[in-house]
This record gives sequence, C-alpha cells and structure tokens, in this order.
Amino acid sequence: MKFDPTLYLVTDSTGRTDDDFLSILEKALTGGVTLVQLREKERGGGEYLRLARLTKAGCDRYRVPLIIDDRADIAMAADAAGVHVGQSDLPVCEARKLLGEDKIVGATAKTVEQAQKAYREGADYLGTGAIFPTTTKVKTVLTPVSRLNDVCRSVPIPVVAIGGLNAGNMDVLNGSPIDGIAVVSAIMKSADPEAAARELFARVRVIKENNR
Repeated sequence: MKFDPTLYLVTDSTGRTDDDFLSILEKALTGGVTLVQLREKERGGGEYLRLARLTKAGCDRYRVPLIIDDRADIAMAADAAGVHVGQSDLPVCEARKLLGEDKIVGATAKTVEQAQKAYREGADYLGTGAIFPTTTKVKTVLTPVSRLNDVCRSVPIPVVAIGGLNAGNMDVLNGSPIDGIAVVSAIMKSADPEAAARELFARVRVIKENNR
C-alpha cells in the first residue's frame, strides 16, 4: 500500500454502531481519504482489536493503510500498517523496536524540538496541531501556523496539520509546506462523508501543489 498522508482521517466511533461506523468509513474512503487512524480512547484491548480488524478489512479494500492510535500491541495483533504515538504515549524508538522497520510509526509533535527528537528516534511522519479548537475528547493546545511551518521545515519527513480543520477554514494553511491534513469531525460528523472527503482532498491537493 502507498503511504500518502494527503487526507488523513482520524476516526471517532462514539455513539455509533459498528455498521454505522463502517458505513462512514467506506464513504470516506470512496471520497478520497488516503490514510486512516483508528482512535479509540475508551475501548478495552479486546474491543479495540475487534474494531481494528473490521476497520482494516475496510481499508484493505481501498488499499489505504490503517494506523492505530497509541497501541502498538493492537497494531501488531491486527497487522495494521503502523501506529501513531503522542507525547505521553510509548516513545517513538520503543514503538519502532516493537513494530520493526517495515511498519509506519507516526508521532505528535507540537514544537521543532519534539519534531526533531521524533525524527531521530525513527518516526515516519508527524502530526502537528491543534490549528483550531476541536470537539473531540482529546486534550488540545492550539498551535500557530507559523510554528507548524517551522516544524515542517525542521525535518525531512511528512508533516500533517491537525485540529479543527474543515473545508471552511483551510485557507489558513495557504503557503504552509504541509504534506496533508488530518481531520475527525469534518468527515465523521458530516451528513455526507463521501462528499466531505472529496472536497477536502481537492482543497488539500491545491494547497500542496501551490507550495511546491
């Protein structure tokens, strides 16, 4: 599978049945999502693994890599493409040891120092934000676009912007050397996830082309 962080969907299954969740996922993939991260803060290991396997089956049909949030053990058990770790999670170097060189390890980095440390430890890509306030249950600290740009220029690996981004506010990223955006609500809470994904993908592609 090709690693392409252009449109990175971070999932939210809160209050949804499996069928509803997987339906949204498929519509998003049809619309152009290029990378999926399964994020389950409230599920125990068994439930997380069960949903990971269902999600991977959906992603595999579209040849889109699945990244597991936080849990390297779940990523290994589900044979996902990789794992994404935050600043308070398993260190990048330890995730790399567990998963090996053939898997993807992503990391959250809010500063140049964090970005360079993650890169030295073996991260394949970084997520930087939050650019705007979010409605997810994850604690966020706002990141100025100027700092996002500094992070992008400080490491030779892809950087995606995250945090409250949607089709109506993405203009703030014009001129930023990002490799993609990560979204949750803009797709997961959309009345038409396929159309939302298609519009987001088109807008991100324009930003990337203009910044080459």
